[in-house]
Amino acid sequence: MRNRHGRKFKCAGRWTAARQAILDVFLNRGGHLTADDVFMEVKKRAPGVGLATVYRNLDFLSREGLVSRFQFSDGRAHYELNDDEREHHHHLICKSCGNVSDYSEFIHRELKLMKDLEKELSKKHDFNIDSHELHFYGVCGDCRE
Repeated sequence: MRNRHGRKFKCAGRWTAARQAILDVFLNRGGHLTADDVFMEVKKRAPGVGLATVYRNLDFLSREGLVSRFQFSDGRAHYELNDDEREHHHHLICKSCGNVSDYSEFIHRELKLMKDLEKELSKKHDFNIDSHELHFYGVCGDCRE
């Protein structure tokens, strides 16, 4: 399936107008969005789409691998578009304002370290690791001022 922005996405289920509206929010706005964030944007374009529909479709898009779901310190799920054009990255999360920043400056060194760690953990615990998340928590420069 190719969206209206020309990017190709694979999806096993039926592609609905609600799914397209949700995907468009990620393509146009980006970032680490909560279901409420997505809902507020979707209802501007498709007023008939309810919050429950947004939750169901975010769950579907997450299972399909089109978006990633993250649990940060605020206790709410945040979603981010999975995009082949984006480099693998990790997150810096401000415990004061909740801002989430992507970074990838040291990603090659981190990935080597994580691969080595995954290999050792897999062997020691007889466990097949297929992914990881790395988040750093602290206080951003704006909040420290």
